[in-house]
Amino acid sequence: MTTNLDLAAKATAFADLHTSANPLALANAWDVAGARIVEATGAPAVATTSAGVAWSLGSPDGDALARDRALDLVARVVCAVSVPVTADIEGGFGADPAAVGETVAGVLAAGAVGINIEDGPHRAPEEMAERLAAARAAADAAGVPLYINARIDTYLRGLGDPATRLDETLARAAAYLRAGATGIFVPGVLDPATVTELAKGIDAPLNILLGPDAPTVAALGALGVSRVSLGSWVAEAAYAVVRRAAEELLSDGTYGALAHSLPYGDLNTLLKG
Repeated sequence: MTTNLDLAAKATAFADLHTSANPLALANAWDVAGARIVEATGAPAVATTSAGVAWSLGSPDGDALARDRALDLVARVVCAVSVPVTADIEGGFGADPAAVGETVAGVLAAGAVGINIEDGPHRAPEEMAERLAAARAAADAAGVPLYINARIDTYLRGLGDPATRLDETLARAAAYLRAGATGIFVPGVLDPATVTELAKGIDAPLNILLGPDAPTVAALGALGVSRVSLGSWVAEAAYAVVRRAAEELLSDGTYGALAHSLPYGDLNTLLKG
């Protein structure tokens, strides 16, 4: 049985993976098979993607998935792998900070040692700070140094005046760190100059969202980035294969989309242990 002392040790080990000298690279999973595949590649940690999780459970992304279903998936992933797991909990799966604290208690009960929590386009920074404080309080009550990765959506959602967006992002980062965040996630920005300014101006590990046109992990590390993640990109690519395969089968009667599939035996063996 996993104790809070075990979780605390795993949380500390997970936090130590965040370094610009060798950024933590996360290929986000959304189910047990994906998590096992990621772990089998040698990844030192597994992260979930809220979008992939929601889609796989028949829900749209964006705080629409019921909390208990999300936590059940987190627990399944944690039980399937031996490496630390960090869970994307969207906006916290709660209407207020107290509910976010309950979500975090559930995340810890599921065995995860990190979370992503986002401010989004409609949540004021002050409200986000209150949610982060509630998350930290819940983790402290459990005696676990939960890694709280606070996502700032200024660039992803194009919030505010572009001329002051960097300053706004840095101000939010400072407020979120004061509230209890461990690291800062700024998706939607890949420009090296901006990334450099973010890394310099944020007194915590910086997480950047990768994509097909992103710089390499090493190049981002050289800019000061300590963590990179693929977010929903892997899930999107997987579902694109489903659509291509179905379209090709129905229109041409051929199966080229399946050329790069994983062997049945490999997947079956991966899930036996």
